[in-house]
Amino acid sequence: MTPLLDGLAVNPATPADLLLRLLAPEYESAWRALASRRASFPEEVTAAIVTHPHPRVRKALARNPFVDPEARGLLVDDPDWFVRLGLAARPDRKRPVRPLPDWVIDRMLTTYDNDCLQELVFSRQIPYRVQRSYGSHPMASIRRMATYRWTLLSEDERAALLKDPHPKVRASAESMLETDDAKAMERRLGPLPVPRNHGTNGILVNYRLSRAVVDWLLRDPDRDNSWALAHNYSTPRDVVAGLVEHRDPEVRRELARRGDLAPALVEVLARDVDPRVRTAISLRPELSEDERAAIDYTVDTDTDTDSDFGPVEHHAFPAPDPAVSAAYARSRHPLLRRRAAQDPALPAALVAALARDDDLGVRVLLAHNHPAPPPELLLRAYLEHQGPARDLLTEHPRFPVAGLGARFADADAPGGRRLAVLDPGLAPDAADRLTRDPDAAVRSGAARHPQLPAGRLLALLGDEELGEHAAANPALPLTVMRDVMRSSLAPG
Repeated sequence: MTPLLDGLAVNPATPADLLLRLLAPEYESAWRALASRRASFPEEVTAAIVTHPHPRVRKALARNPFVDPEARGLLVDDPDWFVRLGLAARPDRKRPVRPLPDWVIDRMLTTYDNDCLQELVFSRQIPYRVQRSYGSHPMASIRRMATYRWTLLSEDERAALLKDPHPKVRASAESMLETDDAKAMERRLGPLPVPRNHGTNGILVNYRLSRAVVDWLLRDPDRDNSWALAHNYSTPRDVVAGLVEHRDPEVRRELARRGDLAPALVEVLARDVDPRVRTAISLRPELSEDERAAIDYTVDTDTDTDSDFGPVEHHAFPAPDPAVSAAYARSRHPLLRRRAAQDPALPAALVAALARDDDLGVRVLLAHNHPAPPPELLLRAYLEHQGPARDLLTEHPRFPVAGLGARFADADAPGGRRLAVLDPGLAPDAADRLTRDPDAAVRSGAARHPQLPAGRLLALLGDEELGEHAAANPALPLTVMRDVMRSSLAPG
C-alpha cells in the first residue's frame, strides 16, 4: 500500500486531518512523500512537520524544492544538525532554487557552523542584494564575508572595511587589497618554481602578477600556462599579443574575452580559423553592429556557450543594466539578443519583439526567464525545444492549458500528448484512453486528471504502475481516501 499512501500524501485534495494522520508512526512509509513532494500544506500540517519528533520528516521538508521557502525557513533553528544542513543546501539541482527569506538567511549566517555555511553560500539561496549588504552587518564575521567579494565593492565600501573596528575584518580586507599588488602576490607564491595547488592556481589565474612570475609561467617546463595568462587581467600587453597565435583555440578564445584587448588584436582574432574564437570576438561591447556583422561568427541553434536555454536564478546575480539589455534586444546578433532575453525586467515592447524573434534560443530563453511572457510563446517554446528544462515551462502560471486536450490528445509525439493531460477540460474519454498511452508520463498525468471517469480511477488504484498516481488524483472521493488508509494497516 506504500505507493497509494504516497499518492494520498501529495494529493492536493487530501484534507488536513488525513495528512496529519499520515505523519503518525504507522504511516512512516509516506513521510518522505508528504514532506518533500507537496507544494503546499495547511498551516496545521506545516506546524506538525516542523515539530515532528523524527528528524527524517523535518529534513524532508528542508529539502522540499516545491514548497514556499518561508515554510522551509521555519526549520532554521532545528535542533538536528542534518536538518539545518539540509536547509542550507540546494534543494534540487534540476530545478531553479528560490531564495530563502531574509530573516532566515540572517539567522543562518549568524548561528550556523562553517560546514552549513559553505553549503548555504554555494546553494544560490542568498539574494545578491543580501550579499551586497554584508559590509554593514553588525556582526563582524558577516562583514568579513563582504571582503570576499572585493572586486564588486565600491571604493567607499572597501575603505570602510579597511577601517573596520574588528581586527579580523581589517586583516581580511588588507589581504584582499593585496591581490592587486604584484609584489605582495609574489611573496604569497613564494620562491620559484611555484608549487601548484588550489591556492597558488587561484593567484596565477585571478590576481595581479609580477613580471618575474609571468616570465616563469612562460618558460615553465612542466605545463603550458597560456590559458592562465590569457585570462589574468594583469598579463602584460606584449605577452597578450604573443598569445594571439597560440595553437590552442581555447587560449585564443579566452583572449577574445579580455576587456583590455588591443584593437589590432581584435582584428586578428576576428579572422581566426576557429569559429568559436570569432564568435567570442563578435560579442565585444565596443563593436558596432556593422563590425559584428562583418565577422564570420557561428550560432548553434540548439546550445552554445552563451546560454543553456534554461531559467536563470536572477536573484543570485546583479541586475542587468536596462540600457545594455535594450541595446542587446535590438542587436542584429542573436547571441546578444539571447542575453537580453534573460533579463526579467525587459520592457513589454521588447518582450513582444523578442517573442517573435527568428532565433530559437532567444524565444526559449525569454519564455523561461521573463515573469510575463506571452502565453503563446510558452507553448511554442515547449513544442520547439526539448531541452532539460522543457517541462518547467508548463508550470508557468501563464502557460495556456485551455483547449490543449482537443489539440494534442492524438498527437504523434509523446511531448504533445503530455500537454493534453494539462487541460482541465480534457474530455473524460480522452483521459481514460491516455491512461493506456505508450508514454509513461502521459499515463501518469492522465491517471491524476480530475476528469478521469470514476470507474477507471478506482480501477487504477489496483494498478501496480499507476496506483500511486490515481491516489494523487484530486477527484478521488474522501471515503476512498479513508478506505485506502485503513486498508494499509490491515494485516497482510
